[in-house]
Amino acid sequence: MSLLDVRNLSVAFRQDGKVIEAVRGVSFSVDRGETVALVGESGSGKSVTALSTVSLLPGSAEVAGSVTYDGQEMIGAADARLRKVRGNDISFIFQEPMTSLNPLHTIEKQLAESIALHQGLEGKAARAHILSLLERVGIQDAETRLTAYPHQLSGGQRQRVMIAMALSNKPDILIADEPTTALDVTIQAQILELLAELKRTENMGLLFITHDLGIVQRIADKVCVMKDGEIVEAGRTQELFANPQHPYTKKLIGARAVGQPAPVDSGAQEIVRTDHLKVWFPIQKGFLRRTVGYVKAVNDATISVRSGETLGIVGESGSGKTTLALAIMRLISSEGGITFDGQDVRAWSTRKLRKLRREMQIVFQDPFGSLSPRMTCEQIIAEGLGVHGNPGGRSERELVAEVMEEVGLDPVTMDRYPHEFSGGQRQRIAIARAMILRPRLVVLDEPTSALDMTVQVQIVDLLRDLQVKYGLAYLFISHDLNVVRAMSHKMLVMKQGDIVEAGDAQALFEAPQTEYARTLLAAALDVKAKPA
Repeated sequence: MSLLDVRNLSVAFRQDGKVIEAVRGVSFSVDRGETVALVGESGSGKSVTALSTVSLLPGSAEVAGSVTYDGQEMIGAADARLRKVRGNDISFIFQEPMTSLNPLHTIEKQLAESIALHQGLEGKAARAHILSLLERVGIQDAETRLTAYPHQLSGGQRQRVMIAMALSNKPDILIADEPTTALDVTIQAQILELLAELKRTENMGLLFITHDLGIVQRIADKVCVMKDGEIVEAGRTQELFANPQHPYTKKLIGARAVGQPAPVDSGAQEIVRTDHLKVWFPIQKGFLRRTVGYVKAVNDATISVRSGETLGIVGESGSGKTTLALAIMRLISSEGGITFDGQDVRAWSTRKLRKLRREMQIVFQDPFGSLSPRMTCEQIIAEGLGVHGNPGGRSERELVAEVMEEVGLDPVTMDRYPHEFSGGQRQRIAIARAMILRPRLVVLDEPTSALDMTVQVQIVDLLRDLQVKYGLAYLFISHDLNVVRAMSHKMLVMKQGDIVEAGDAQALFEAPQTEYARTLLAAALDVKAKPA
């Protein structure tokens, strides 16, 4: 008998008098010491399936079928029984730790709450247990971190705290819902190794939810591929990857950004240049706010980007990637030279810079967070025209329709709101908002990391097409080095504010010169490791 057994699970939601079927006839099992991966695109039913295991779905959900844990039925179980299982026998790790952790409570308080609830440990005993957990998940100087709040930890540290919380009561089943999506490649590799090690030492069952098949190859024993609420293919990891049967599985496995950007014309004009750029943030303390030190976000950065060229910027969180881009756009203060279109803009006033703003645009990581939920698609895309003017004399609606078609959106949908679009469509809206002003430089800050693999490929193709059409210069910031390789002509590798390596992107990928670059590339591109 399997530890967790799901049989013919179906979940439907009632909304505005309609019934939406989210999961249909799903069956799989998880044994002790086994990792089962649920993979598929957004909306395929992965998370709904996972939440169904301990009845964490909202009241509007109608659930049918069977979910048994250790032989006991969970669907329709009494609340007291479910409370005992949740967080104790079956624990969850969610995708974004900043939204899962309470920003008002210290790390110690949040871990202590779960331990007190399920184990009755308090005081010194609870503190000792918490320290042991933090050390076990790789938090260095654990005792000094007890009083820290979530915002004072890095992304990798926050995810380790979430893992410690999930492990605090020694669960039999750990359900990890996209636990590495928002992490840098090196941190991602560390978290995957940690989960694999904990699974072995604790003999846990691990249900791993992801859209990244590279991760599945590294960590999973079995794979269930979901599409439109159904499992369309399942099997042992190596067998499924070696011989996929379903067309959708083949599509997912083949969905990886490939190819290279179009070559840059030898006479291409230099769009932006920096000379020994430096961004240091002062650390101020005391009543008089005296400066006692600096956070050295960017040190001595010299770069150049031409028309039709992409500069890929990679590195771990906190390495200075985004800070460098914001400084180039004059959105934060910096020292050193900044030249845009041959003009030294370092000392320009805000008023003078405004004329250049339409030629510098940015596309952010999270398309849902960067789009106003109160504005229609048309209003979002046309927003820049309201600020910078519409010199062409054409109607805004006509221009919006034109740019929507250009980025692969149906103009008929321009009166819809962001929540009515998929993740990929929302990112296309964000790109359209930047492109309607016909900029010369576009900063792309992790534009594909929140997207499914198949959608990533579409966005990469779109960005390359737009670059060729308009001769755009891109600053492409990402921790996904497969995407960086497909997009970039040149590349910077940053670490703690320093550029540790720079040069031709393909040459750097093939023969990195520094140990840090080699480590980064190995963590990102090693997708053929054997499952744990």
